[in-house]
Amino acid sequence: MNNKAAEPNGSKLGTFAGVFTPSILTILGIILFLRLGYVVGEAGLWKVLIIIGLANAISVLTSVSLSAVATNMKVKGGGDYYLISRTLGLEFGGAIGLVLFLAQSVSIAFYCIGFGEALEGILPGGSALSPRMIALIAMSLLFVFAWLGADVATKFQFVVMALLVLALASFFIGGLPQVKGSTLAQNWTGPSNGPGFWILFAIFFPAVTGFTQGVSMSGDLKDPIKSLPRGTFAAVFLSIAVYFGAAMVFAATSSLDVLSKDYSAMQKVAKWPVLIDAGVVAATLSSAMASFLGAPRILQSLAQDKIFPFLTPFAKGEGASGNPRRGVLLAAGIALITVLTGNLNLIAPVVSMFFLISYGLLNYATYFEAKASSPSFRPTFQFFNKNYSLLGFLACLGAMLAIDPKAGAAAIAVLFAIHQYLLRTAHTERWADGQRSHHLQEMRKHLLATVNEPEHYRDWRPYILVFTERPDRRANLLRFSSWLEGKSGTVTAVHVIEKSGAVGYKMKQEAEEELRQAIAEQKLPIFPLAIRTSDVQTSLETLVQCFGIGPFKANTAVLNWFEEKRYSTVGGREIPYSRNLRIAFRAGVNIVLLAAGEEEWAALDAIPKEDRRIDVWWKDDATGRLMLLLAYLITRNSGWENAKIRVLAQAGKEDEKEAVMIMSDFLQEARIKAEPVVLSKVDPQAVREESGDAALVFSPFRLHYNQLQNQFGGKIEDLLNKLPIVALVLASHDVDLTAQPDEGEAGKLAAAMDEYEACLKKAQSLEHDAEMAREEALKAETRLLDCPTENTEEAAAQRAAMVKQAQEARDEAAKAFKKSAKAEARLQEAARIMESLGLTIKAPQAPQTEKKQSEAPAEDSENNETPENENIEPED
Repeated sequence: MNNKAAEPNGSKLGTFAGVFTPSILTILGIILFLRLGYVVGEAGLWKVLIIIGLANAISVLTSVSLSAVATNMKVKGGGDYYLISRTLGLEFGGAIGLVLFLAQSVSIAFYCIGFGEALEGILPGGSALSPRMIALIAMSLLFVFAWLGADVATKFQFVVMALLVLALASFFIGGLPQVKGSTLAQNWTGPSNGPGFWILFAIFFPAVTGFTQGVSMSGDLKDPIKSLPRGTFAAVFLSIAVYFGAAMVFAATSSLDVLSKDYSAMQKVAKWPVLIDAGVVAATLSSAMASFLGAPRILQSLAQDKIFPFLTPFAKGEGASGNPRRGVLLAAGIALITVLTGNLNLIAPVVSMFFLISYGLLNYATYFEAKASSPSFRPTFQFFNKNYSLLGFLACLGAMLAIDPKAGAAAIAVLFAIHQYLLRTAHTERWADGQRSHHLQEMRKHLLATVNEPEHYRDWRPYILVFTERPDRRANLLRFSSWLEGKSGTVTAVHVIEKSGAVGYKMKQEAEEELRQAIAEQKLPIFPLAIRTSDVQTSLETLVQCFGIGPFKANTAVLNWFEEKRYSTVGGREIPYSRNLRIAFRAGVNIVLLAAGEEEWAALDAIPKEDRRIDVWWKDDATGRLMLLLAYLITRNSGWENAKIRVLAQAGKEDEKEAVMIMSDFLQEARIKAEPVVLSKVDPQAVREESGDAALVFSPFRLHYNQLQNQFGGKIEDLLNKLPIVALVLASHDVDLTAQPDEGEAGKLAAAMDEYEACLKKAQSLEHDAEMAREEALKAETRLLDCPTENTEEAAAQRAAMVKQAQEARDEAAKAFKKSAKAEARLQEAARIMESLGLTIKAPQAPQTEKKQSEAPAEDSENNETPENENIEPED
């Protein structure tokens, strides 16, 4: 079945009528006819060519981005607004859509007033009508065309297109025969006292701000995916050729003085000057008509998305093509007010900034989508590269700052204000945009980055699995778990369904939906997770071991304490409570049991937020440090910021005052603000007396075989009586609260790296010394062979001296090789330590000590032999 709307193809526009025509008519506008000659006269040809090139570089780069997005999705009505909103989200899209509608509505008046001024100058003897009255008449005529629809308006644009073609033909036919090389060479550079480069760039830049007019007509196109890239690039490249050609003709036919002072220089060059007048009229009317067609369609698309409730009436369209007549009326009203006001000098720069912002955001949206590497981003436009989009965004930003920093700042401020308004009011996402893909890609990148970095105590965060089976106690358990996370970790609510098959799958979906609703009701940062299984205990053991991805693993489990019975009900079966806890504990997961009823929660809510107190019953072990850290994390939450933490412990061998000082020093080193309290005796009665008025109590517990015991070895129920909300904690791993950055695995790795580098340098140095000693020994052997052989007393003495020198050289070589071997052994040991810490280093080639020793001259004395398996000790 075909799900496409049943719209007749005759009501849709093709590439030429729907994209190329409105784009080219807006680009080849009043700047071409009345200001290009002036820019050439003030800048000189070489500067003009740079200005044209830079301005059109923005249009080409943005066209690449537009083509990529347009070939990646079905583009509906709304043009730039639709493309940006579907990529950057409704906040950016809504803001740019609203300002673009206002900008294009004001542009109608701007171009109509320009038409009035041009027509007044053309009519002989002036006109009895003021430019404002002429603008109102022209706007009324254009309103009729826009009211009748895009088809009728497009036919009018064909007339304007014909006049524009005739005007350009008249200019080039008249100018080419007048081209002189000497004039061109003379006009290559401009006057030294002319306006600055960026002022002239600002004057020319509006000439290229029309290439996205076709995008505004996207809802009226037969095939937007094909028409938008083809029509836009055709308009852009043709306009580039026209502007470069016109600048060359101006520079080769007229003096710079004439060009800079006479805005009608094009008429003097043209073959038929009257056609230039017709071109000026056509240029202004065509730009106004393009804005009259584009503005209502942006408003209609914005209203259909229901981002701004007050715009909903403008979503309605008339006829088979859905002509936005209500939007036409509003755009005409804004244009009318602007014409009557007549003060465009202040408005025009800001309007230009809005167009530049839209181009910049379109480029950034495309770069944003491509950088997210989403599999759904598959543009068929083969010339796309995300770096082009980034360059286009930076070019737009640079152009804004160069043209008018104040106007640019004003436009950005308006855009930011609307964005912030939508961020606070638009809570429902109405479509999928690129934000989630971006977050997923960033998450992937960051997870991969953490894999290559050693774990450290300072990096510990609570990644919590909260097991919630009973709906009547779920809300408070989720609330408490979100406090433990302390805006630094994550919480996942788990519901285990012991059911297989289709029934189990349905129950899983229902359970996950219940979790999602419970989380949404409290607006908690918690993920829902329901699992179905035929074996609860096996599934729990697998879950606590495997939950997470990469280094992101569950490290804490939170459950309700069932004081009325020592088992939990999972999937209709009663499972021994302690067995589940032991499974999690053995998997390396901390256990937190929440012991609180409705009375305790009511009592907590009755305590003023500034009077809340958290008591931590301290034991100097892993559980004590974990409880203290969790208490601190709770104070990061709203309602707990002013809560006081007390750390209560029993005095040991030292007296109470000394114990308080020791605890104070520890808390200061741990950087946790808490009050140490040392008691002479700690038992259940002392706990009740000291913590009965607290808001929350942390107390350790332990697993003894299949029994749960409080910190005193008794039943947990014996401790909970007359206490407020109690969090019972058992740590499976330590959390070092005083760890420094250079301690832990990172410190070990740094020390191992330093040791390895030192050993490497020493091994290389000793290897060099051994080689030098070997060479000296060989030289001594050579000298010994050359010693005189006569049986004279003098020759005998000389031979004895030579033998002694050779023996000493051999001894030195042996010692040198022995030291080198020891250094190599230390180097290999350092490399092994590095590998044990997870960093593989390819050690350099060994000095080949054994081989070189075998090549050394043999020693005469057997007493100098070195045992092969000598126990090598590191040198001091």
